[in-house]
Amino acid sequence: MKTEFRLFLKQLWPFILVIVVIPFLSFAWWYFTPSKVLGVIILDKTVVDDQFREHSGLVWTLNHDKYTKADGSFYQKESDYNGFFPDPKTDSGQIRDFSQFSDQQIAELIEKNELFFLTDTYGQYAISQDSSDEKAVYGGLNESDLKVLGEAIKQEKTIVAEYNSMASPTEKLIRAEFENLMGLTWTGWIARYFEELDPSLNSKLPEWLVTNYENQKNEAWDKSGSGMVFIKDSGEMEVFLTGEDFMNQTPVIRSPRMNKEGFNLPQAIPYPDWFDIVLIKREYEVISYYDINPSDQGLQRLRGMGLPRYFPAAVVRTNGKGKIYYFSGDFSDSPADLGSPEFMGTPYLWRGFFLEANFRKRQSFFWNYYYPLVSQLIEKIYQPEE
Repeated sequence: MKTEFRLFLKQLWPFILVIVVIPFLSFAWWYFTPSKVLGVIILDKTVVDDQFREHSGLVWTLNHDKYTKADGSFYQKESDYNGFFPDPKTDSGQIRDFSQFSDQQIAELIEKNELFFLTDTYGQYAISQDSSDEKAVYGGLNESDLKVLGEAIKQEKTIVAEYNSMASPTEKLIRAEFENLMGLTWTGWIARYFEELDPSLNSKLPEWLVTNYENQKNEAWDKSGSGMVFIKDSGEMEVFLTGEDFMNQTPVIRSPRMNKEGFNLPQAIPYPDWFDIVLIKREYEVISYYDINPSDQGLQRLRGMGLPRYFPAAVVRTNGKGKIYYFSGDFSDSPADLGSPEFMGTPYLWRGFFLEANFRKRQSFFWNYYYPLVSQLIEKIYQPEE
């Protein structure tokens, strides 16, 4: 009997090791790793449910890397941000942003924090602030956001902004001031890859996209197969077809191994989501750029649209003691099922499951590109207290 029991334990040991021992050691490693205080201000105006997709990945990264608030508590995706707070029981919610702050309060807020992160400013519908029954669009950058941004630049803090910070519903005057503060210019173009352009085969192809194209071109939408859609703020639209106008399977984010900022990132990772096309000043260093590998025909079309061969994806410039970053993509839109951040080594594990080339899984982009980028970015900010 004892011999049989020993044989049973011997057979069971690999499962115990994988299911119990390794997770316990991973948690213990995370638990006993010293935490680090870092003040972070998050702006997210596009919270539509309790998933908090547009900033949950950032909060997961902060918690996994053990950055805490000044009181030693960990950041919570449900409460530690500014913007729109939905009410799960109704279709309404609350707006809690910088518009309630005085100039003095904004200055004090920036002084106490090191990182200002605009994860998403598009917004959504919300109950109007005058308590009427009518619904009003809440979103886009506003004057109070610019005050915070300007003060952060003045105090030489680190700023991260990303896709759609400048586009609709942000007003043109606000956009121009944002561009001036950030030192970049939006071309007016946004783009996205679609694996299937035939609406009958792809239910996720936006109906408005097809309708607007047909109205603009005065012709029926007869596209099929994979391709990219370019949309300008003026309403102009162009469709690039895979194999005709560009040769990559999807747009690819390329990160030179020897980039001057020292980021260790995959040299190439597919990116099939929305991105905007910006022009940057010489002060910026390019961390990553988009490459669609245009054909001769596609290159001529890009030139006719006033666009370059390559598009910036992640760029950075110095802001005194801080940095200014811009991500030209919806990078912070993270999958809801990231798991617990309280296990050391989790990102390395998931990179083994979600390969870099798997563009159909949003988790692949998060584990292979977003987490390494943001984790290294935050590490460059953190200064231990003496």
